[in-house]
Amino acid sequence: MANSPQARKRIRQTARRTEVNKSRRTRMRNFIRRVEEAIASGDAEAARDALRLAQPEIMRSANKGIVHKNTASRKISRLSNRVKALSA
Repeated sequence: MANSPQARKRIRQTARRTEVNKSRRTRMRNFIRRVEEAIASGDAEAARDALRLAQPEIMRSANKGIVHKNTASRKISRLSNRVKALSA
């Protein structure tokens, strides 16, 4: 258990940041899931719209440090390829 006041404060700060990061990660995953569901349904227009909404959310997660920048770029790239293949 933390003994110093600073260690207690860091525990409180970490708990707050964990909650915020958890909600941001969940939000990003929900946007990705919407794109994947649209792809699975075969609706190219809905998939394009969902991807258009998901891209800034994924990059925002990267900027906030939730995921690495390269991970975010990879996710966007792979989703884009799947959406493009759907409409082709």
